[in-house]
Amino acid sequence: MADTNGSAQGEQPHADLAQDASNLTSQHAPPAEDERAAKRQKTNDTEPSAAADLTMKDSVPGQDLHDAPSKQENNGEAPKVDNRKTNVAPVKKEYIIERTGAPPAGTTASNDDDEAEGRTDTRHARDSRDDRDNGGGKKGKDKKKAKGGQNTERSFGYVADAIRLCNSRAMSNEFSPRECKFGDRCKMGHDLRKYLEEGRREDVTIWDGQCPVYAAHGKCPSGWKCRFVKSHMREVEHDDGRKELCLLDNDAPPGEGEAKAKDEQTNDEQRPAVYNVVDMQIKTDLNRKRTDFKQADQYIQWLNQQSKTTDEYHQARRDATEEDLQAIRAQFVDPPFKPSEKRRLYFGPETPALAPLTTQGNLPFRRLCVELGAQLTYSEMAMGMPMIQGYKADWTLLKAHESEIAPPTISPTANIVHDYDHARDLRFGAQVSANQPWIATKVADVLHRFVPHLRLIDLNCGCPIDMIYKNGAGSALLESHGKLERMIRGMNALSGEIPITAKIRTGVRNNRPTAHQVIEKLAFGSRDQRDRLGAPGCAAITLHGRSREQRYTKKADWSFIADCAALIKGYNDKKDSLTDTAAEPDPSTLANGGHLYFLGNGDCYSHEDYHQHIADAGVDSVMIGRGALIKPWLFEEIEKGQYLDKSSTERLGYIEKFVKYGLDAWGSDELGIQFTRRFLLEWLSFTHRYIPVGLLERLPPDLNDRPPAYKGRDELETLMASNNYLDWIKITEMFLGPVHPGFKFQPKHKSNAYEAEG
Repeated sequence: MADTNGSAQGEQPHADLAQDASNLTSQHAPPAEDERAAKRQKTNDTEPSAAADLTMKDSVPGQDLHDAPSKQENNGEAPKVDNRKTNVAPVKKEYIIERTGAPPAGTTASNDDDEAEGRTDTRHARDSRDDRDNGGGKKGKDKKKAKGGQNTERSFGYVADAIRLCNSRAMSNEFSPRECKFGDRCKMGHDLRKYLEEGRREDVTIWDGQCPVYAAHGKCPSGWKCRFVKSHMREVEHDDGRKELCLLDNDAPPGEGEAKAKDEQTNDEQRPAVYNVVDMQIKTDLNRKRTDFKQADQYIQWLNQQSKTTDEYHQARRDATEEDLQAIRAQFVDPPFKPSEKRRLYFGPETPALAPLTTQGNLPFRRLCVELGAQLTYSEMAMGMPMIQGYKADWTLLKAHESEIAPPTISPTANIVHDYDHARDLRFGAQVSANQPWIATKVADVLHRFVPHLRLIDLNCGCPIDMIYKNGAGSALLESHGKLERMIRGMNALSGEIPITAKIRTGVRNNRPTAHQVIEKLAFGSRDQRDRLGAPGCAAITLHGRSREQRYTKKADWSFIADCAALIKGYNDKKDSLTDTAAEPDPSTLANGGHLYFLGNGDCYSHEDYHQHIADAGVDSVMIGRGALIKPWLFEEIEKGQYLDKSSTERLGYIEKFVKYGLDAWGSDELGIQFTRRFLLEWLSFTHRYIPVGLLERLPPDLNDRPPAYKGRDELETLMASNNYLDWIKITEMFLGPVHPGFKFQPKHKSNAYEAEG
């Protein structure tokens, strides 16, 4: 067929690029003999001397420990030792605090950053459910086996009003309540005045007691449960002398501002400026298996048959005759339908992206980062199986703020890809995880059908967390290339006009990078498939310059990212030359018109890092994770091209904005305040690591440097630099009032915990 032949001609010239990809293995992985020799050498080495121990402790940053000079190299003299400490930030001496003895109670000494990608704390219970859905959680002995890990059993306590107000009263005026569908069986409170006097804590007094949600939108979805309710209620005296408690609504004319009764107290659809809210009926249909997956099932059946035929072909290749192989090849059939042509994307130096962040990649934080200059954002990683089962928790992750629905800000002179329509572009994309092609295919199907505002769907192929990895998802896909290719093809076929992208790591093992092989599969497809089916349809790839095994123990390998970027460039050059010929492939097989974008990720902490990576590594853009968690105005620095020495007042202003955005997203009632406090504490566990530019002896700052104990230029700056979680709680109380008696906070290590006193 014409389409197939066109694709074949388009993919054939890439044999040399595949060879370039294989050459990367020899550049970054030692030969087997050298590896065994290195192990023997390590075994035969004698114990290090005291001088060697000293050198290892005080080595110069960036210098390999094995490169320490020996006595022979210094004419028999002891080696000179650099007194600078490794990974210690160069704070000016006048700000350093000399401490002796044990650290204060509540101090967190951990520098582990795995929580930036780990699935922890608030969704631990759901993780257990996901493990069960993927084959875990067996009955009997295995079921009782406790899971290890520092974040196991993290709890934030139980927070609720003393009297729980029935939803039939929550949004109604005192004399016009809605009928309670449970009648006399309802165990909730129905006496509004008793609830306000005895059933809840007193109003929060920050912002002069004014509800930030009501001030922003003219209405408060939390109704009577709001902890600022006095600012949007009044007592109306009727002609008969009765006094009625009424809610105000700024949308109504003055004097007629009593809010109308609502069916539910916190209906997501009521929250203004929030998009991608999936109707509850859709989630119910998914949960009860009433959703029509006819088209997805048809393609999945073809994928399974394709995989089975491919296995037969590989098994028969050694001993079978050419006639037998031809018979097997004849079993291959074309897919039941072609993918739709995708909406074009653009990634460039002016579009820094906020990485998908577990826990802290929530809507309020993304909203703050967009306000500070982030041009692209991603949802937290949503689990594929719970999504197609209709679980609310995963669908909630796909909500986006109206600022994320706007097109990214780009330069008019930018090298825009052919047919790119900036007016149709968005900033927000969804990241999903799956361990089977059929799950990934159905996830793309439901996202295309039910989530209208998505820039792209990103498949997570790099999550290092054990639960994800052992179930065959995340970074496990880096060693299952055939499965990964089928997942991308299936997602591309069912995602409509939404492009498909992938985020990967260098590999699973430190000494065995496989990213170049994965990139080849994502860009070209396997050799057995590319001639018949064309490319899988991946529009962009993001490479985190670390392996799964490495986590965050070493710096990201940007030299390896640069090598992979060169491979991508060769692919794009071949595609560009191909489009000038008459044998142009079918557009549906070429994501983004044949231009594959490539982003780097890892250790970007300044505008200098950002622009250096783009210039030296050759990536199209950089995805920023921990750097944005520590200082979200990093996007502003990139835009302005300079360091910004943010004062403590400015930084506190960002915290205040986050709190307001959190109350807007999660509600201003007791539960919403708890959510906001919880996520603010998680964020403060990163922000305290920021060292103001004016306190550093030299620039640029390093993301992996940890500060010594130091004092700031004022008391507030000193407080915000504290690594004591008790100080973090004090900061939350500035905006959210005293902690609820039932609230608990457990930092990343369970040995540090806080319980509010009743």
